[in-house]
Amino acid sequence: MDFKDEYDVIVVGGGNAALCAAISAANEQARVLLLERSPEEERGGNSSYTEGLMRFAYQGAEDILALSPDLSDDEKNSDFGVYTEDDFFSDMARVTENRTDPDLCEILVRQSNPTMRWLKEQGLKFLPQFGRQSFKVDGRHKFWGGATLAVSGGGRGMVDHLFKIAARKGVDIVYNAWARELISSDRGVHGVVVQVAGETTSIRARSVVLACGGFEANTEWRTKYLGPGWDLAKVRGSRYNTGDGLDMALRIGAQPCGNWSGCHAVSWERYAEDFGDFSVTDDYERDSYPFSIMVNSEGKRFLDEGADIRNYTYAKYGHIVMQQPGQFAWQIFDSSVVHLLRPEYRARRVTKVVADTIEQLAVKMGDVDATQLVETIRAFNAAVKREAPFNPAIKDGRGTTGLPIPKSNWAIPLENGPFEAYAVTCGITFTFGGLKITTEGQVVDRNNFPITGLYTAGEMVGGLFYFNYPGSTGLTSGSVFGRLAGRSAALASSRLTTAAQ
Repeated sequence: MDFKDEYDVIVVGGGNAALCAAISAANEQARVLLLERSPEEERGGNSSYTEGLMRFAYQGAEDILALSPDLSDDEKNSDFGVYTEDDFFSDMARVTENRTDPDLCEILVRQSNPTMRWLKEQGLKFLPQFGRQSFKVDGRHKFWGGATLAVSGGGRGMVDHLFKIAARKGVDIVYNAWARELISSDRGVHGVVVQVAGETTSIRARSVVLACGGFEANTEWRTKYLGPGWDLAKVRGSRYNTGDGLDMALRIGAQPCGNWSGCHAVSWERYAEDFGDFSVTDDYERDSYPFSIMVNSEGKRFLDEGADIRNYTYAKYGHIVMQQPGQFAWQIFDSSVVHLLRPEYRARRVTKVVADTIEQLAVKMGDVDATQLVETIRAFNAAVKREAPFNPAIKDGRGTTGLPIPKSNWAIPLENGPFEAYAVTCGITFTFGGLKITTEGQVVDRNNFPITGLYTAGEMVGGLFYFNYPGSTGLTSGSVFGRLAGRSAALASSRLTTAAQ
């Protein structure tokens, strides 16, 4: 395409955070260019590989129905519960071991509901995630874990709709646009050097927003920052998130911030492709482990499968699977709970073993110490507190006693065949290390001064997540900080234009 001589704002990236930044800047009447590294058919970064689920603070059914008004009477009668700002703050503090940046966390939490309403105003539609975030209790859907609404059409639907909104608002969009460096001087950032379809060009802008993901698809950086073995992890999402935005910013003196040795990593289909694939990625997550026992190749349990609701453990348990011999594990289920398994367990692409007895199952699994596995299950069954009632919708306290590694909730003895076992490995979603920013989304340099003209959003924001992550916070964070960065970049550009006149 023919570029304008200069833009007010250039946004680097094509996922949820980048699109929210572009739309937000366009809403301020800025001339905006969005550079998406991927071809159009792979656009959207990691956002396209998500369920579209978003965590946000809400006071009850009224907030849910305001965002999702077109529900049936039966759906409206669901128990949506309440998820207050205090709940959100508590979850962020707890799962990050109180390391989350308090200023950024406050923005995330307090802007979560207004940003959902802003997205609806832009034209997005939301639906309760009945199949994955609720269980039927006494015939009524009961939601758990604080993540209730997903964008209609999932992650791809969200991205497609945001691209349409951006184009409608006049944002110039270029695909196959690989941003290589920032144009900068002592006065700040003035544009981007980009390779478009193999041809390198410089594009000027008064402000730049970097929202092009972490380094989860960069094998070298994963090993460098996350540690040995992480080169073997499967990448759940985009192959294009190789840390280029971080590299560009660090080269001009941006300050690294946050948990650079940490990431979001889950239990993933053992034989999945190395990178995300739109045709099968929805089939690969294995998140019903709270109702299983997980064993490694030695036939031993290695974590507390029922330590908390899935939304608060799934993003860190991939790390623990990665640490097991051979970087894999098996999830084993009694027949009494298989009806509770998430839909992806019934997908076509799954490594699954079924047997009528535990002994037969152990043999069919093949790469597990069968003798030890039988003993592990015998000890587990004997340790289950059977008097406690099983309830999948809450932390039910049905745990174990006397085991070296307890199971705190949802302990179901493996006694009723046929038994099912699913092989998993580690799937990395995104990295936690990023850039230090101000409360306006502006990148800060190593001397703690804001870098004029440079903003960031999405996975590149450092300091929010450490060690773990409350499920479905990523899209919310991308929208909140994308909206913030885009508006800040546009307003800064307007001030520079006024000063130059």
